[in-house]
Amino acid sequence: MSVDLAQLEAHLASRSYVEGHTPSQADVHVFKALGSAPDATAYPHTARWYTHIKSYESEFSSLEGSSKAGEAFVGGAAAPAAAAEEDEDVDLFGSDEEEDAEAERVKAERVAAYNAKKANKPKTVAKSVVTLEVKPWDDETDMEALEKAVRSIEQPGLVWGASKLVPIGYGIRKLQMTLVVEDELVSLDELQEKIQEFDDYVQSTDIAAMQKL
Repeated sequence: MSVDLAQLEAHLASRSYVEGHTPSQADVHVFKALGSAPDATAYPHTARWYTHIKSYESEFSSLEGSSKAGEAFVGGAAAPAAAAEEDEDVDLFGSDEEEDAEAERVKAERVAAYNAKKANKPKTVAKSVVTLEVKPWDDETDMEALEKAVRSIEQPGLVWGASKLVPIGYGIRKLQMTLVVEDELVSLDELQEKIQEFDDYVQSTDIAAMQKL
């Protein structure tokens, strides 16, 4: 009887015994068929196993189990049974690989679903509350007309709020207005330029305060 060393080496690469977790008749069967220790360089796992099983040589008759599993690695009359056992082992490994592939597929689907959900989630619109001050030329400026002109400016992302007149001296009052802007849609610099185009009323503008919503 001959032993398929390549097959046995691959089997023992992840196992300590031919079958189970303790020495058994399966190990005895393969050990006897092997006859002598294999080349440790070519078959390190088998050589390690052979030395270990040899230490039980005096107890071979008392070891439990069946030699059937060992027949998978030994040629001869038991070859058909061995082939069946080998097929079973290969199927088990294939099953592990299929499970790993399935786990990776599920993981990839979950990541894709998460990314899609994240991409479709509405973006938070960044807004700011701004306190804008508009200074007139003098105390004779029509402040009501000035405010009406400022509020006539309309554009997406701009909402005018409350206003009041604040004394700044010599009978002159400036217009202080609150407005809410969407940061991506409204440029405060451009808005100030538009207001200052009402040069019959407006001397200058200033951002007195700004706070993110």
